[in-house]
Amino acid sequence: MSTVSKVSVATKRLLLGRPFRSDKLGHTLLPKRIALPVFASDAMSSVAYAPQEIFLVLSVAGLSALAFTPWVALAVAVVMVVVVASYRQNVHAYPSGGGDYEVATVNLGPNAGLTVGSALLVDYVLTVAVSISSAAENIGSAIPFVSQHRVWFCVAAIVLMAAVNLRGIKESGSVLAIPTYAFIVGVLAMLIWGFVELYILDEPVRSEAADFGIRAEQDHLAGIAFVFLIARAFSSGCAALTGVEAISNGVPAFRKPKSRNAATTLFLLGAFSITLLLGIVLLAQRIGAKYVMNPATDLVGAPPGYQQKAMIAQLAHAVFHSFTPGFYFVATATALILLLAANTAFNGFPVLGSVLAQDRFLPRQLHTRGDRLAFSNGILFLALAAIIFVVAFGAQVTSLIQLYIVGVFVSFTLSQTGMVRHWTRHLRTETDPRARRRMMQSRVINSIGLVMTATVLVVVLITKFRAGAWIAILAMVALFVIMKLIHRHYATVQHELELEEDEPVLPSRTHSIVLVSTLHLATKRAVLYARATRPDALEAITVNVDDRDTRKLVSQWEASNITVPLKVIASPYREITRPVIEYVRRVRRESPRDVITVFIPEYVVGHWWEQILHNQSALRLKGRLLFEPGVMVTSVPWQLTSSDRLKNRDLAYSAPGDTRRALGGDSDQP
Repeated sequence: MSTVSKVSVATKRLLLGRPFRSDKLGHTLLPKRIALPVFASDAMSSVAYAPQEIFLVLSVAGLSALAFTPWVALAVAVVMVVVVASYRQNVHAYPSGGGDYEVATVNLGPNAGLTVGSALLVDYVLTVAVSISSAAENIGSAIPFVSQHRVWFCVAAIVLMAAVNLRGIKESGSVLAIPTYAFIVGVLAMLIWGFVELYILDEPVRSEAADFGIRAEQDHLAGIAFVFLIARAFSSGCAALTGVEAISNGVPAFRKPKSRNAATTLFLLGAFSITLLLGIVLLAQRIGAKYVMNPATDLVGAPPGYQQKAMIAQLAHAVFHSFTPGFYFVATATALILLLAANTAFNGFPVLGSVLAQDRFLPRQLHTRGDRLAFSNGILFLALAAIIFVVAFGAQVTSLIQLYIVGVFVSFTLSQTGMVRHWTRHLRTETDPRARRRMMQSRVINSIGLVMTATVLVVVLITKFRAGAWIAILAMVALFVIMKLIHRHYATVQHELELEEDEPVLPSRTHSIVLVSTLHLATKRAVLYARATRPDALEAITVNVDDRDTRKLVSQWEASNITVPLKVIASPYREITRPVIEYVRRVRRESPRDVITVFIPEYVVGHWWEQILHNQSALRLKGRLLFEPGVMVTSVPWQLTSSDRLKNRDLAYSAPGDTRRALGGDSDQP
């Protein structure tokens, strides 16, 4: 094995671990305690920035507008209750892992399913970008270096997340469990202790920003303008709902009974998220926390150089003002879960991509599992796309979040529409009274979910379109078109390859051609092998690029014991590829029903640098001949002495590039 190959294999094993056998897939299934942090970390971690965005939007109208924060949060909580209840019906009805895509495809048609698929894929990418950027913002509140190099921090974090997930879903879940549960425990403890101090111990808990005023950009908003502002705050707060759909896409990853375990995890997700969301908003309003776009100009009374903390950091600092470890625990847990919340997308995106690839809407490579039984290509594609968004938007949460949640509410709405049709269709044939009652109850739940999510989608589109949501919509449309084109290509290829009953499988005759530039052992082996295939016609050809060399070759050929005729093809401009192609085409025109087989002698070398010493005529010829109908290309290898070192290499660890080939008999070969 070459040194380069050894290093690459060792690095891969160090990063990913040893490969898993395909029959070990069952060992990677998740119990509920691991499934919760794997699939719900995004939805629960979004409560770290969703309340912050509500305060940010309302601050535009000044201090008085902050009185509406509890009502906006309550509206978001109501939507979450409805969506969680609706998706509990989904996981029972469609446990295969297709999620919203499968629901929409089966009940509304392939175009609706593809719309859902494109929306979710874009939203998964934005989930990674927003979560990692929010983590950088929270960490930057305590570590200025991270704030100053936010983009590079985010890129490194995304690469790290991809590496963790490439090791396998169960291992990434184990990594996530501790920070996710630490975040839940830490924030719940902060909320409980904060309310105890306020309402039982009657202690003055105040945010560091409580005495600051807000310089409102639009302090005279009234009527429709103010309603629009409230609606925009609501749409930003609905970021807390992202990640709910990931569980319906990940049902196959649960242990049996899969549907029941997924539904239980959904319930826990909703209970924790709603509790944390409402608790943070109520406590923040009570202690006077504030969050504005530009603290240097928007906060009245703030000292020069004031660094605005994230909302969670403000609450933890106020509640644990006399218990510093508590503050650092909450701050660290929040930063970690935001950093790792992207794992929801790293589990949802590859699974959905695999389903779409299986249906031939994405490249088939996305359906292939890697060494650790994870969908490696999907993980790598997601990481690259998220890095592009982070770099393009400078890792700014407020900018990225404007693109956020559009896709997820598109999928919510179409999914609930599909579920209503699903229950209606089954009710037409179901006769058992108990089963009908359950179906009717589920249809009512999904109908409420449809109305609610469709309303939120309209609000999101109206309030966020000009702020950046149009970019997400454009990306969804582009992805939809690309997937349609991919599907058309696969369908065309399948149609071309289908056998017709009256179409002969074998050609009527075969015409073999051996390419020659020098008479040596490699050339003789190619001629002997071509003869062993018993073709109907066999000839050797050489291209005359140098008169003296060609005359020498012809003399050697005639003096040898080779009975195969050698034809010389003129090449006034010293080309090799074009004369060979033209000759092959001429033979095809003379005998259209014949199959032409071109035999190319090649050297097999043992070092990469030896490849540079041999012309790549073989590669150019094979590349051109592949596009010629009725032509087949056969490589006849000749192993040089330098290749002996690779004969006993471990095939399990062979890597692309270990064997290099060049056209045997090229004019620059010895």
